[in-house]
Amino acid sequence: MNILITGAAGKIGRNLSQHLSEAFHLRLTDLNIDRLHTYQGTSHEIMTLDVTDPEACQHACEGMDVVVHLAGDPSPNAGFYESLLDINIKGTFNVFRAAKDQGVRRVILASSAQTIEGYPIDAQVYPDMPTRPRNLYGVSKCFGESLASYFAYTEGLQSVAIRIGAYDDFQPDGPVLEARDMSAYISPADLCDLMFKAITTTDLEPFTILHGISNNRFKRLNLESTQKQVGYDPKSDAFALSQIALYDSPR
Repeated sequence: MNILITGAAGKIGRNLSQHLSEAFHLRLTDLNIDRLHTYQGTSHEIMTLDVTDPEACQHACEGMDVVVHLAGDPSPNAGFYESLLDINIKGTFNVFRAAKDQGVRRVILASSAQTIEGYPIDAQVYPDMPTRPRNLYGVSKCFGESLASYFAYTEGLQSVAIRIGAYDDFQPDGPVLEARDMSAYISPADLCDLMFKAITTTDLEPFTILHGISNNRFKRLNLESTQKQVGYDPKSDAFALSQIALYDSPR
């Protein structure tokens, strides 16, 4: 299977590329490919890609079976005209348009828990609840989910949106996460496993929303439908990791 990953040089992209590199042929793309140098001379491809360029997106999607779209401005404080309009909105459209035109089978969109961050902090959110963003970054991800639904049901491009929570490689000697981030936490290993299942599960609906958090004691996003649809079985728990960090820290 041929997998295109946009934004492959980012924090999530680098971990995911390593996780998938033995199972699939990868085409790794980013605006700056310096951090992808370890794949030079391998069977995988490295390509510079500006997702705001429609023709470049068409070229990147040629011959691909699945597209994992990670590229975008990830800042909750990103400005609309400064970056979100071009990168997160136009860029996401360009990738979906190219994927459909080039015969890609499935697009997996990196959405965000910011699409529902407007709900009270003690509320658990289900995939069928209306989106409620609290910032313009979240708005851009709501657009991405709507775009994915459009391409799925109108143009026949199977689409998966993964609402990624607080992604972090938890370090015992690092800063303690806030309660909200612990409830939305997802470890690199759990996200890689969820992405792998989103790529390989065959019997999905035309458009599917998956919740990307770990098995935290309190879960900001409900995981029942995600576990049922793709067999997701997260192992990490931010609350347990925080206790380990607390008890292991010097006194």
